Amino acid sequence: MGPSPTTSCHFIVFSCCLLLAIFLICFSWTNPSISSTKTNTLNRIAISSPSPQHPLDPLSLEEISSVQSVLRSYPQFSFPNAFPSIHTLSLEEPPKSVVLAWKPGRTFPPRRASVIAFTSGKSHVMTVDINSRKVLLHEIVTSVSGYPMLTPEDLATAAFIPFSNSTFLDSLISRGIDPSDITCAPLPSGWFGPLEESRRLMKIQCYSHKDTINFYMKPVEGLTALVDIDRNETLHIWGIGRKIPINSDPDTDYRYEVQKEKGTPSSCKVNPILMIQPKGPSFEVGGKHLIKWAGWEMHVRPDARAGVIISQVKVTDPETGKYRQVMYKGMASELFVPYMDPTDAWYFKTYLDAGEYGFGIQAMPLDRLNDCPTGAYFMDGVFARADGQPYLRSDMVCVFERYDGDVAWRHAEGPTTGKHVREVRPKISLVIRMAASVGNYDYIIDWEFQTDGLIRIKVSASGMLMVKGTTYENMNQVPEEEDLYGTLITENVIGIVHDHYINFYLDMDVDGSNNSFVNVHLVNQETNEGVSPRKSYLKVKKQVAKTEKDAQIKLKLYDPSEFHVVNPSRINTIGNPSGYRIVPGGTAASLLDSHDPPQMRAAFTNNQIWVTPYNRREQWAAGLLTCQSKGDDTLAKWTEKDRPIENRDIVLWYTLGFHHVPCQEDYPIMPTVSASFDIKPVNFFKKNPILRAAPYSKDDFLTLRSQAFA
Repeated sequence: MGPSPTTSCHFIVFSCCLLLAIFLICFSWTNPSISSTKTNTLNRIAISSPSPQHPLDPLSLEEISSVQSVLRSYPQFSFPNAFPSIHTLSLEEPPKSVVLAWKPGRTFPPRRASVIAFTSGKSHVMTVDINSRKVLLHEIVTSVSGYPMLTPEDLATAAFIPFSNSTFLDSLISRGIDPSDITCAPLPSGWFGPLEESRRLMKIQCYSHKDTINFYMKPVEGLTALVDIDRNETLHIWGIGRKIPINSDPDTDYRYEVQKEKGTPSSCKVNPILMIQPKGPSFEVGGKHLIKWAGWEMHVRPDARAGVIISQVKVTDPETGKYRQVMYKGMASELFVPYMDPTDAWYFKTYLDAGEYGFGIQAMPLDRLNDCPTGAYFMDGVFARADGQPYLRSDMVCVFERYDGDVAWRHAEGPTTGKHVREVRPKISLVIRMAASVGNYDYIIDWEFQTDGLIRIKVSASGMLMVKGTTYENMNQVPEEEDLYGTLITENVIGIVHDHYINFYLDMDVDGSNNSFVNVHLVNQETNEGVSPRKSYLKVKKQVAKTEKDAQIKLKLYDPSEFHVVNPSRINTIGNPSGYRIVPGGTAASLLDSHDPPQMRAAFTNNQIWVTPYNRREQWAAGLLTCQSKGDDTLAKWTEKDRPIENRDIVLWYTLGFHHVPCQEDYPIMPTVSASFDIKPVNFFKKNPILRAAPYSKDDFLTLRSQAFA
């Protein structure tokens, strides 16, 4: 028997208020207007932000406010109840040629905002000129191509829509669950056919937060609500899994204040380590976003969708002392996280985190002692709420130097040579870091710049698994023929197998914009009879990609290649073209069927490397409007044109990936796992660019020691 109307109302009001408060804090999808110390730290209304000093600086508080004002007076949005929901409001970069030609002190390029707004089932893609306060471009896109990135307000609204549904409440109560003890997660529904079109849909699943902060480990398995987030309507309730118990393990709370009371000494106790820089950091910050360090220069800006964007990367040639171009723009373009459980409550969990949630919107403030070391420089993000009001995401990006005891180069001569030489150089690097907490998972993105000209891009994952409740407590209870779709990681909990793919947009400009992509193929070559005792060797065959399809690369262990981006018009004195090469890493490939709807939407994972001609409209590998998209505006679709790419302004796309088969050590919170790839100079410098680097001396360490004990 269901609750009385009075009881139901009590449950609805109390549960919604508690749910929303917990949801906003735990998921970081916070509303800046809510009065809470923690909330305001995460996502507070911006009081001020620096005026732009570079054409690529992010929009300031005043600029976002100005755009909001323009939109409020715009004829299509100015009549009552017509103001749209703002899903994207960010810098519209000036044309590439304008940015490359600009120098400090010259006239500033026009400041413009890129806006994606949504109202009445339609997306409005707009360009607003801030100086003239005019809308320069307005395209209306129907839902057939997908919907814009979800706003924090969308997520908060969706989470408690089911609480006005009596079937949903009855399902909770029939399981013996107090509705005030649950936290619900709004999950993108993906696209699986015509029934999921023409309205913005999300699926809501819930977890018990009773006696723990780690509600992710206590799923209310099988209870799923399908909601229309624009109509605030629950469309369907799946109430399966009523007999599946909620995980009762009392030790799921990962906070140190809780764990230290457990009484068992920590097995990983180490003394605090501090990197001391007596003379301060070696990097310089121009304005707020231009970083100079050890011969490098790059522009860094927080972004609501990409998280962080690295632009105009240059490195000093040690022979001439002049800057040389390496990359115009680099960023995380999209993430694809498909779970490998095809059952009703799980099949749709195939997330495109950047395009659906916004990688920057989910970026939490970095911990100044544990995320980033002392001496780090921090950047705030200034974003727009759904009503166009600007707000501040503090300490979103940090910049710091790192020395892990690695070696930049070394050589020693043994006694047999009589030379008695030992030369070693320490490897110091500059790291630009951001971390996004996309629900249960935390992604840490590092852009690492080394003194030898190498750029390393690393993705690390931590946080909590997305787990499934089960009646099984031990593997000996599982029938041999049953597929768990994962690993039983503790009693009544299965960690579902899943993948992570992160696609990076890399607009390489090696010594200029016109570049070529070269496949440096290594093949087995048999030696001619009688020429050598050797029967075979590796021979290099170079192939310059003429069109996009020539440059689509699936990595193969026994068919190796190097992949170079070269400037064919910049030939050095030896006769080699100046270049950089991609050194693959994190090379998991998607095994999903190419016609599976999630794979169609994330078709950028069909290859690890793609190359396209530069096009300002092609930056997001899964398309501009990703929510409920069908895969008709993706990197794979663009490259079907097979456009010319030789000796042109080109963009290289690299997809880093790893498979994740969960294990017990991932419970209740995962140790960090990492994967990376490199962008490395090849015939770019005349010789080893750090040949003249200085080693440490005893005096350096005496200074450090005195500083440490001062």
